[in-house]
Amino acid sequence: MTGQAVIEARDLNLVFHTNDGPVHALKDVNLTVEKGDFVSFIGPSGCGKTTFLRVMAALEQPTGGTITVNGMTPDEARRKRAYGYVFQAAGLYPWRTIAKNIKLPLEIMGYSKADQNARVEAVLKLVDLEGFGGKYPWQLSGGMQQRASIARALAFDADILLMDEPFGALDEIVRDHLNEQLLALWARTGKTIGFVTHSIPEAVYLSTKIVVMSPRPGRIADVIESPLPRERPLEIRDTPEFIEIAHRVREGLRAGHSYDE
Repeated sequence: MTGQAVIEARDLNLVFHTNDGPVHALKDVNLTVEKGDFVSFIGPSGCGKTTFLRVMAALEQPTGGTITVNGMTPDEARRKRAYGYVFQAAGLYPWRTIAKNIKLPLEIMGYSKADQNARVEAVLKLVDLEGFGGKYPWQLSGGMQQRASIARALAFDADILLMDEPFGALDEIVRDHLNEQLLALWARTGKTIGFVTHSIPEAVYLSTKIVVMSPRPGRIADVIESPLPRERPLEIRDTPEFIEIAHRVREGLRAGHSYDE
């Protein structure tokens, strides 16, 4: 850990204006994410965790407070290709092969053909999909499709990876396997990762820092710095240390509900 701030939110607010009146999605959010952190955002549906991630990615605009990504506005960071974004669904085009799906952002950014091919080859290896570049999405399992989606987000080598419940639709066995692979990927690349999840075990297993959010208006109820080692076999979930952190997350979620208005 270098202590270098990558994402900084100060008194961040976001109000959506709807036909039924204003919706306060984020309220007075303060958070620092440091270089190399793996930060999970967890909370009940509608608590603003995905909205917060989208603000980091310049997909939503805050209505109050400030947020910086690598010392820039999120929009500037987007133009500088500071982050890759992985959505809940893999979002692969069915008429393009896996390799061509991964190439898409590289094509848009104007990388040379040779550079595109080299980068695709490198990221397929990174997510353990070597030899699958010529396949189409429908020929891959759901878990493999999500790995291809992660490869696409990694293709232009952004320092930050933002992931919005990427494994939420997968069964538990596949999800466990991808959690292990994601930790290995994080260890190999040193990326800073922001990860939205509804799963307490997933948040505790993956993260160096767990941000517990309250129901709308979305506030941070707790920020838990994980004492777990970076090397984490799945069996660590049976240890007293893991269970204690999971308990604190659960308590934070329960306490957050007292804010309900």
